[in-house]
Amino acid sequence: MGSNETCPVCHTAEIISGKWTLLVIRDLADGCSRFCELERSLEGISPRTLSLRLRALEAEGIVHRRTYPEVPPRVEYRLTAKGRALVPLIEQMRHYGQEWLMNGNGARATGEVAGKPTDSHPVAATVGAGRTKAA
Repeated sequence: MGSNETCPVCHTAEIISGKWTLLVIRDLADGCSRFCELERSLEGISPRTLSLRLRALEAEGIVHRRTYPEVPPRVEYRLTAKGRALVPLIEQMRHYGQEWLMNGNGARATGEVAGKPTDSHPVAATVGAGRTKAA
């Protein structure tokens, strides 16, 4: 196996592992958002942390920042093609969390008991489900 410098999994994990980073990407998967919209949807994030995450994602080519020449200035953020490529990963994480972690004890949320799966499986929701976005 290659070193961490050449491992694509390690490099991807390094980029997306920051607290709030995946949630910022998740929220931008719905389309363009302004800073205040992201701040509202990510309850508990400080403006400084959100700004740092957005700058880091912009530096990696995951987020595009567009500033409009208005007073007061209007800034919108959206995912680039590189950022949109991460959305299926987030969808898979949502599916994993719903299936394996939602009931709090490590057993499948679908009702698996002692290794015996039930017939039903939760369907992964859309990326932006469960959050509200200001108009």
